[in-house]
Parts: sequence; C-alpha cells; structure tokens
Amino acid sequence: MKKLLKVCAFVALAASAWLPLTGCKSTPALSKDGAQALIQAQYDHQAPVSASIMVNDDGMKTGVTAKYWDRSKAYPNRFWADFKLTDAGKKAVKLPDGGDTIKWHPDSATDTRYTILVNAAMANHLKATNLSDVQDEMAGTKTVQFDEVTSVVGLPQPLQDMARESNTRVSQRRTATFALDNGAWKVQSIN
Repeated sequence: MKKLLKVCAFVALAASAWLPLTGCKSTPALSKDGAQALIQAQYDHQAPVSASIMVNDDGMKTGVTAKYWDRSKAYPNRFWADFKLTDAGKKAVKLPDGGDTIKWHPDSATDTRYTILVNAAMANHLKATNLSDVQDEMAGTKTVQFDEVTSVVGLPQPLQDMARESNTRVSQRRTATFALDNGAWKVQSIN
C-alpha cells in the first residue's frame, strides 16, 4: 500500500509540473490593421523599387513636351523613330537596356497598342493596400490577400501622366502568410 501511495504521489507531482507547460495559451489576435502594419514594416525595410511605366503614343508625346527625349532619327516609313534621352530625361527615367535611346517601332502608323517600358529613376517603397479579412490556416499560421502597389507618389508629373495614359499596372494581388514567433505574429512569406 505504501508503494501505491508513493506511485500515486509521484504521478500527481509529475502531472502538476507538466500541466502548466501544456496549458492552452491563447493565440494573439491578428487584425487587418495589424497585418497591414507588419507587411508595410517589411516593405519599408527592403530596398525601394522604381515604377516600371508603359509608354504609349500619348506618353511619347508627353515625354517630348516634358523634354525627356528628342527625336534623333526618323525612318523612311514615317512612323518609326529613335528618341535620345535628354539630360532631364536621364534624371527622370532609366531604360531597361541601360542605354539612352528609345527605339519607337510600332507595326503601322495606326498601331495604338505599341508601348515601350521605362523605369522611373526615383524609387519608392512598395505599399500594402486593400487587405482582405485575415484567414486562419494551419495551427499557428494566418494568411491575408492584399494589393502590392508600386508607388508613383513623388514622381514628376509627366511620368505620372504617362502611367495614367497607358493604364500602367502599378499593383498586383499578393498573399502574405504569418506565423507565430515567440508569441508574436511575423510575416513568414509574401507570394
């Protein structure tokens, strides 16, 4: 009987020591505002990115008016032209090939879909907007969908006009996954 009492006492002692370790801890809440703040903090710690702007025919005219580029070569077909970046243009945009000449070569004189790409010389941090409701996933993870926006705020007005004229896409839908780390939510990944 003494042996049984000792075993019962030992089990009770072990159970009382083990219960606080396995007790249910409440998971901290993650609101939309909290998720947005975490995503934005991650973006603010990353290097700024420049906006990629699609330039259509109207945008080319805007660039000439803003003195970002001048025609340097005309072709016999009268709708092709090469445009050289001016000093002001070199301060405002970078061409994807690293050069200083835009080769404007649409398919025809009436081609309204032809565009070229320029990158704004000024870079901004990405912005997280339009968050959906936070979703519970596997134990200890949550997800939220949001729009990742390349900001054109602060860019010269002609570049903002070019982006608007060509309906340049400056946002894309992303999904952020959050995981608990030492009792606090952290951004695990953004896809």
